[in-house]
Amino acid sequence: MFEVNTTWRLGVIENETVIDLVAAGADAGAFADVTNFILGGTAAMDAVRQLIRDAPETARHSIDAVRLLAPIMPSTVLCAGSNYHAHNAEKLNTPLSGKEPEFFLKTADCVIGPGDGIVCDPKLTRKLDAETELAIVIGKPGRHITVEDALDHVFGYTVSNDVTARDRQVRQTPEGFTWYELGRGKAFDSSLPLGPVIVTADALPDPQALTLRTRINGELRQQANTSDMIWTCAELIHFFSISFTLKPGMVILTGTPAGTGWSSDKELGGNWTPAPGLIAATRYCLPGDHVESEIAEIGILHNSVVSPLSH
Repeated sequence: MFEVNTTWRLGVIENETVIDLVAAGADAGAFADVTNFILGGTAAMDAVRQLIRDAPETARHSIDAVRLLAPIMPSTVLCAGSNYHAHNAEKLNTPLSGKEPEFFLKTADCVIGPGDGIVCDPKLTRKLDAETELAIVIGKPGRHITVEDALDHVFGYTVSNDVTARDRQVRQTPEGFTWYELGRGKAFDSSLPLGPVIVTADALPDPQALTLRTRINGELRQQANTSDMIWTCAELIHFFSISFTLKPGMVILTGTPAGTGWSSDKELGGNWTPAPGLIAATRYCLPGDHVESEIAEIGILHNSVVSPLSH
């Protein structure tokens, strides 16, 4: 999704050019946004291929001349925590960490797009953290989906940042028992940057071979491969489909690797382990910080942290 001349449009990126599908001749209703496009199925995909081939110059924009938006406003965001071996080793764990996916939800109200500000609200948190994650965009409905069939239900993949209020998430009793409050710790305004694009599943046939990176102010904090997931994308789709009928436009977050700010927070049980090229966090995110969430095969999602007054 992108904005040009104050109008929001669905586009396809070809090299450094954004093709405006409606300006190229697509039906404005059926191609109003990504979810409508997904619902159009194979016929819509075939139509887009033809539109790309025949698009006039008036439908083409330099990527620098438009404002990219969040590529999708999901109906539901299903999230899996504690899903990387290395991340589990660096943090304070609950009795179920790493034994089953941590199941929590975000909403479309959390979503912001490329270049939008992540609001650091001191009334909510003093420990704002960033987590780069692979996000799955569901393309075909299903319930009780088998692991073997799961990837057939994927439309594509995008980059997400599971912004977290660590001091709301990690709770401890005086006796030392730890539990997670994944509602207030995970779901709040601007806690889900998405983008910059969705890459369709046919272009990423193996979601367990993707490279994730997080840079904060240019410092490399996270670098990992999705092969380190405890539960694969297919297994997560199966897991969530036991509870929900998965529908086109739903998004699944798949967890984050090691290198979060939490890993250096001894107060919350952090246990940072040095790794080649990585720089340990010395603090959590503050207004003025610039966060780059990258999946090499998809793109880089840029967001700055801002104060509530500047938002």
